[in-house]
Amino acid sequence: KPKQKPFFLNVAYFATHAVDGDTRQYMPQNKSMAMYENDTIPIPATATEEAWQKMPYFFRPKSGGMNEGRTRWMWRYDEPDKHQRMMKNYYRMASEVDTSVGIILKELEMQGQLNNTMIIFTTDNGNFHAEHGLADKWYPHQESIRVPLVIKDPRMSPEFFGTTNDEFTLNIDLAATVLAAAGLDPLPTMMGRDMSILYRKNGFEGEVAATTSQSRRKAFASTNGRQYIDPSSDGGGKYHSGSESSWRTEFFYELPMHSHPDYIPSSEALVRKDYKYFYWPNFKYEQLFDLKNDPGELNDLITSKNPVHQTKLKEMRKRFVELKMMAHSDLPVIL
Repeated sequence: KPKQKPFFLNVAYFATHAVDGDTRQYMPQNKSMAMYENDTIPIPATATEEAWQKMPYFFRPKSGGMNEGRTRWMWRYDEPDKHQRMMKNYYRMASEVDTSVGIILKELEMQGQLNNTMIIFTTDNGNFHAEHGLADKWYPHQESIRVPLVIKDPRMSPEFFGTTNDEFTLNIDLAATVLAAAGLDPLPTMMGRDMSILYRKNGFEGEVAATTSQSRRKAFASTNGRQYIDPSSDGGGKYHSGSESSWRTEFFYELPMHSHPDYIPSSEALVRKDYKYFYWPNFKYEQLFDLKNDPGELNDLITSKNPVHQTKLKEMRKRFVELKMMAHSDLPVIL
């Protein structure tokens, strides 16, 4: 590229994907095979038959079909030795990606561009490694929907160097973040926001969303005509999709049906840090999990008689519908 012009580079890796149809599944390079050879990969706490039996009934279809997540579990994790072999090869492939990224960073350094370049490393999904008796992705559990996100940005405030952040950042934020770095506004129909505000200047300190009409008019004017939606009716402003002075504390998740509900059922969710509400549209099936006390998402509270759980379910059902309607609309909103 001309040295005086900006550039954009997108690099996508096949690793750490498995090779469908090959019993080896994960196929690292030969030179990587010595890595992790003498290590023992920990087995997830929820990689149990009990956890599998707690999955909804339609994961064990009576039609004779097979849930794809369970099929791939049998390909990879149904025996202890196989589990170790698969995970070691998976980590070898991840290490190969790490090496490749290091080569790119070194080249940027040699060209004198490393400290002038914004770098975003992320992936398109998480992965089950036998948690809940499953493999791969597709479902609303933490293992599936949480993805890596690493950002190096020359505009980052020094106090954020090398730190972690547990705010809810989403794939819809990527475009807005890249556009902002280029000095451009997101399109009105884009529902994400610039993630750099989390690590520039002082970051965000407040959690409660602005609720006054005056504050919302001000926010509307400062977001290129896009509007922050009202906070949830429960929580006193604690649960919201963000405001001018705060980052989102909840979000709507969805995965459309893939081919057939017995194969990969559609799933939706309202995700918060304390509770998560699942909805499986093909079966009109609900679940509710207390993430603070049950981070493994094993104990479904949907039929709980506890008044706290019943109230939470009622409120989250309502908010779930609100966010879903917004996400499916063409309104200029920020989610």
